[in-house]
Amino acid sequence: MFKKPVDVKTIQRLSGADKKKLRRTAKERFPQASDADLDAILPPKVEITVAKYPNHALVYGIEGEFPMIFNTDARGHELFPTVYALWKVPHLLPAFTLKGGEVSRFVIGGADLMFPGISIPPEGFPSFEAGQPWAVKVPGNPAPIAVGSTTMSSTEALKAGLRGKALKILHYYRDMLWDSADGRYVPNEGFFDDIVVEDPNSVSTSQSPDSAEEPEGTNDGSVLAEDAGVDISDNHGADPAIQSEAVEEITDAVNELKLPEDKTTEQAPVEMEHHNLTTEEIDSLLDKCLLQALYTSIKEKDLPMPGSTLWANHILPCRPPGVTLDIKKSSHKKLSKWLQSKSSSGLISAKEDKYKKEVILLAINRKHPDYMAFRPEKRVQELVEHEKDVAESSVTKQLEVAEIYKPSSHVKPIFVAVEADMETYYSAPEASDIVFRYVEKENLVKPTDKAKVILDVTLCDALYKGAIKKGSAYPTEIHKKDLGSTFLNRMQVHHKVSRGTQEVIRKGAIRTIQIMTERRQGNKKMTRLSGLECFLMDPDSLASELQKKFACSTTTAELPGKKGQYEVLVQGGVIDDLAKHLVDHYGVPKRYIEVYDKTKR
Repeated sequence: MFKKPVDVKTIQRLSGADKKKLRRTAKERFPQASDADLDAILPPKVEITVAKYPNHALVYGIEGEFPMIFNTDARGHELFPTVYALWKVPHLLPAFTLKGGEVSRFVIGGADLMFPGISIPPEGFPSFEAGQPWAVKVPGNPAPIAVGSTTMSSTEALKAGLRGKALKILHYYRDMLWDSADGRYVPNEGFFDDIVVEDPNSVSTSQSPDSAEEPEGTNDGSVLAEDAGVDISDNHGADPAIQSEAVEEITDAVNELKLPEDKTTEQAPVEMEHHNLTTEEIDSLLDKCLLQALYTSIKEKDLPMPGSTLWANHILPCRPPGVTLDIKKSSHKKLSKWLQSKSSSGLISAKEDKYKKEVILLAINRKHPDYMAFRPEKRVQELVEHEKDVAESSVTKQLEVAEIYKPSSHVKPIFVAVEADMETYYSAPEASDIVFRYVEKENLVKPTDKAKVILDVTLCDALYKGAIKKGSAYPTEIHKKDLGSTFLNRMQVHHKVSRGTQEVIRKGAIRTIQIMTERRQGNKKMTRLSGLECFLMDPDSLASELQKKFACSTTTAELPGKKGQYEVLVQGGVIDDLAKHLVDHYGVPKRYIEVYDKTKR
C-alpha cells in the first residue's frame, strides 16, 4: 500500500472518545496484546493523530513521533501495526519466519510472501484464518521486517500442499510509511546481518543461485519464483539505479538498529532440513503420494476426476513436510504421462479427454497388489481434519445463546423458603427445580392424585396473585406438568449471549435478526440486515466482510428512533446466502433469523 510516494490528504488529532475507540478496536484486532503493550504503541496521555491518504488508508501515530497503526478499509476495523509498533512490541502479532535471509530482499521490496518461503517450526504448521494480520521475521532476529494479511486459512493451505501466496504484504521496512518518520527508530544492532541486501542485478530472480540453468518447462522463472517463497510479479521492474541506491542506504543503516532492552528475544524456529531428491527418489515419492491419496482422500463418489484436481488437491498434500515435489524432475516429465503409466500398470483407470486435452482419473483398482500392500500414513490426513475441526469449532460454536430467569417479587417467598439465592440467574430447569423443592419441603403433593399439587397460600400467591381477575376464585391445586411453566412465567426473563471471551446479559427475551429484501428505484434489489447487536456482531465489520464476500457495495446506518442500533444495507437480493452465512460462520441459530422477501408477489 505504501510502495510509492503519496501526499497525505489531511492530518488531525483524535478526540478522547476516538482514542478510546481506537484502543478497543486494537485490543480486539490484536488479542495477544496486553494493556502494557497497547500503552507502548498508543500511550494514554499523549496526542494521537490520524493521517488520511488518497488510497483510503488511515494512519494513526504519536504526534511528532512515529506512525503506529494503519487500517486499509477506511472504517477503522482492518487495523495493522506498523514495523515501528512491532519493533516496540515484537510479540504484538504472530509471525512467519523466513526459510533464509535471501528471501528477505524480496519482502523488503514489497513482494508478497509465498508458502515455500516460510520455515515450518518443529511443533508444526501454525493455525490461522484468512484475513488475519501476521508479521514477517528473518531467522535469528526478533524484529519483524514486514506486516500483511493472510490470504487463506491454515486448513486451506494444508489442502493446497503449502503452495501459493501466504501473506499479502501491506507494509514493510523502508517503504514510504516507514520513511514518513525519517527512520528515527530502528530495532537492534546488526539487524541486517540476517537480511540479504545484495544488488538484485547480481543474481537473476528467474534462476537458482546454485545453478545458471533455466528450469525445465518454463522460460519466465515462475517455478523458482514460487520456490523462493515470494511473489515477484509486480515488484522487480523498478529502475536498477534506484534499487542499487536503496541497497546502499540499507547497508549504511546496519549498525543503527536497536531493540528495547526489556523485551525478550524470541528463539527462531529450527529450519527443516531439505535434500535435493534424485529422479528415482522423486518417482518413488510420486507413487507413494498417489497411494496415500487413493487410501485417504479420494472416494468413489469423486470420480471421474481431472488430473489437475488430483495433483493439486490430493497428491501434493500427501508429500512429506518441507519437500518440493516437481513432476518435471521425475522420469515421466509430465503429469499426463505419469498417470497413463499408472493406468497401464492397472492401479488406476485413466483416459485423456480429447476436448480438454487433460487426463481424467476414471476408476481405482483397489485390488491391485501395490494398493493392497501399501500401508497409509495417517499423519497428513489427520492433521488436515484436525485443522478443519478446529476452524469449524472456532467459528460455528463460538456463539452461545441461552434464556435465563431472575427471581421477581412474586416468587421471592418460595426462594426464601428453600434458601435459594435471589441475585442469581437460573436456567429453566434450575428455576423449575426451586418450586418443586418447595413442594417437597411442604409436602404439597395431593395424596389421592400424585400428579397434582395442592396450593397453599404462599405458593398460590406466587403463581396467581395479581393475575386473577377480581371476583374470580383462586385455584386450589395445579397439575405437576403445568407447575414449572407457570412458575417461570412469574419470573423475570433475561437472555445471555456469549461469543468467545465476550458475554452480555440483557433483560427480556432475545430479539431476532431480521433480513429483508426490497426493491428500490430502477427495479434494483436491496437487502437490509438488522438486530446484529443482540448477537455481539459489529455492523461495520460485517458490512466490510459482506462487501468482499458478495462483491457488492455495503453500508451501515443507524435505525431511526433506535439509538445505538444499526442496520447493514447490502446491494442485491442476497437474502438466502446472507442467512446461510450468519448460520455457518457466526453460529446464529436458525430460529433467531427472520426472513422477509418483499420482492415476491
